[in-house]
Amino acid sequence: MRLLLAEDDPDLGRALSDGLRHLGHAVDWVEDGLHALHAFDATPYAAAILDWNLPRMSGVDVIAALRRRGDGTPVLLLTARDALDDRVTGLDCGADDYVVKPVHLDELAARVRALLRRSGGDAVPVQRVGALELDPAVRSARLDGHPLELSPREYALLESLATHPGRALSRAQLEEAVYGWGEEVASNAIEVHIHHLRRKLGPGWVRTLRGVGYALFPPNGTTGNDTADESEMP
Repeated sequence: MRLLLAEDDPDLGRALSDGLRHLGHAVDWVEDGLHALHAFDATPYAAAILDWNLPRMSGVDVIAALRRRGDGTPVLLLTARDALDDRVTGLDCGADDYVVKPVHLDELAARVRALLRRSGGDAVPVQRVGALELDPAVRSARLDGHPLELSPREYALLESLATHPGRALSRAQLEEAVYGWGEEVASNAIEVHIHHLRRKLGPGWVRTLRGVGYALFPPNGTTGNDTADESEMP
């Protein structure tokens, strides 16, 4: 999942972005509110984490601007303000949740997962596609009840495909889901990850739709598209 993090404290911003990336998220980190608002113009985010006291434009003002223009991206507000009136103000401006500083990465990640579940209309944390189960709470996957050994990038890629089973995602869409700004992406990185997923899932799960991209199908399921190429290599 691609996340936007807006935090002007360089040490905290670096720690949170590194921690969320380690958990498999693609993270774009900005350090002021105006930059955060502009980031939404160019990139669709699964969720955003905004500090309240950002320079140039506060996190509360960013959220209010997003809501005025009809952007419903789930937003978690980071704040050092723990008074009841402040929490109410943050939620009333359009924030979906808040975390009071100091921030613990485990709590932040759990709250982001809850936001993503609610925004997707799914209160059940486990995602299922045929015999494949993904548990975002621990970022693990099981196939036919057996655990899959996946790297964080492989899990992020599989999660993106499993969110839209049977629908092709292009290489660019998958890169956006797996990598954040400033991260080096080798020209064949997605193809390499796809190859590893195919080896771990077995034949038939990840298919290449020629000229379109990659899609996840339970084996023996119908694709509805006769251009599917089930070759083992991308």
